[in-house]
Amino acid sequence: MSLRDFGLLVLICLIWASNNIVSKIVVAHWGVPPLFYAAVRFALVAAVTLPWLLPAPRPTWRMLMVGVLMGAGGFALLFMGFKTASPSAAAVVVQAGVPFTTLLSVLMLGEKIHWRRGVGIALTLAGALIVIWNPHGFSLSMGLWLVVASALAGSLGAVMMKQIQRVKPLQLQAWVGFTSVWLLAAASLALEPGAGDKAFEAGWPFVAAVAYSALVVSVIAHTGYYGLIQRYEANLIAPLTLMTPLMTIGLGVAITHDHFDLRMGLGAALALAGVLIVALRRNQVTPLLMFLKDRSQ
Repeated sequence: MSLRDFGLLVLICLIWASNNIVSKIVVAHWGVPPLFYAAVRFALVAAVTLPWLLPAPRPTWRMLMVGVLMGAGGFALLFMGFKTASPSAAAVVVQAGVPFTTLLSVLMLGEKIHWRRGVGIALTLAGALIVIWNPHGFSLSMGLWLVVASALAGSLGAVMMKQIQRVKPLQLQAWVGFTSVWLLAAASLALEPGAGDKAFEAGWPFVAAVAYSALVVSVIAHTGYYGLIQRYEANLIAPLTLMTPLMTIGLGVAITHDHFDLRMGLGAALALAGVLIVALRRNQVTPLLMFLKDRSQ
């Protein structure tokens, strides 16, 4: 990989990590309802990527399901999780999406798991459980369990995406945005009365946060990322993206004052080691991990 492209990947990972912090601030510190925030985000994504919506991928019903799982379902759960979960803990727990994707690919794509990837899956899940665990037993922090559910939804969407042929990056963003905005808007209207007032109180910083999340993260950063995938082997790119959770932890400690202790460090080390083992093995799953990057960004 050239120095220029490596620098681009570092910048992309930093953008993704910073967006986790931005999302936490929006829903937890400014009090903007998470479904409303997700709806506005995807409305902007849908508007910008509308020219890539047609022709519709086939089968269209599967693309609609992918859009719901990777967009409305996954992001609704993730932003709801950020209400109480710290970005650092969420960045570790969301790595459970990697073993979820691997296991679902066995069931849906006929993928074979050998012992090395089995070890990677076990390490990742163990790391995530250590983060959720506390000295008094399993923490029932709804925030982190919502992040786990978000990872599962994204994993199922990624595997279903593998069954659709020749979908371009901006076309994927267009369909995720188009299918998500209606569901999220309806859910917010029904479940979050006065959501618009909360966003109005946040003012221009909220507008800037939405623009950053939708345009810089979803459109610009992801398009640049897919460009790198086209130039380099997925087995090279995927391990390097582990910079994202590491950067999220660093930014979370520095900006949102996340609690990070020895238990969190051990959980993070195990989870990321497990992801690295899975990502380094040549298989159908590694390309699917590319789609999961939108799950935690």
